[in-house]
Amino acid sequence: MKFCSACGASVQLRVPPGDSLPRHVCDDCGEIHYLNPKLVVGAIPVWEDRILLCRRAIEPRHGKWTLPAGFMENRETTAEAAAREPLEEACARITVGPLFALVNIPEISQVHLFYRAELLDTDFAAGAESLDVALFSEADIPWDTLAFRSVTFALKRFFEDRRSGRYGTHAQDLSLPRPLAHKGT
Repeated sequence: MKFCSACGASVQLRVPPGDSLPRHVCDDCGEIHYLNPKLVVGAIPVWEDRILLCRRAIEPRHGKWTLPAGFMENRETTAEAAAREPLEEACARITVGPLFALVNIPEISQVHLFYRAELLDTDFAAGAESLDVALFSEADIPWDTLAFRSVTFALKRFFEDRRSGRYGTHAQDLSLPRPLAHKGT
């Protein structure tokens, strides 16, 4: 951040009085700008014994499969975001169920939330952000081409819970994979 959104002046990164973390502070108007984690919200849309997945038409992870999910918008609830994403990415209408998985990814300042959901019908199609959409049984999930580890986590817990007949709420902290060290270093 370089400029104050309140007055347009330059901001400085410093710890403001009464705080303990560096913030972007405007020296002209005194506005303190807080940069907080982003929420990624999605659904696990179920039709009979299958899950709806989308093949990404955008980066990151273009061409990989994922649950319909995306950044939460201002002025919407997490459940509203969970319903909006399948509609945008898969033209799919759902009934949003309970929160199922929460995944913290601190290195990129994101929190991923996944809700259980029921597809209202099978009238779905690839939206602007998807190359393809399809229903998958557990045996057919393309595990090796899933886009995100948070999606893998949510799907594995979902199938475990479905087998047990008891659904819970699952939380996980994920760290980003570290780049492989170069030989000789």
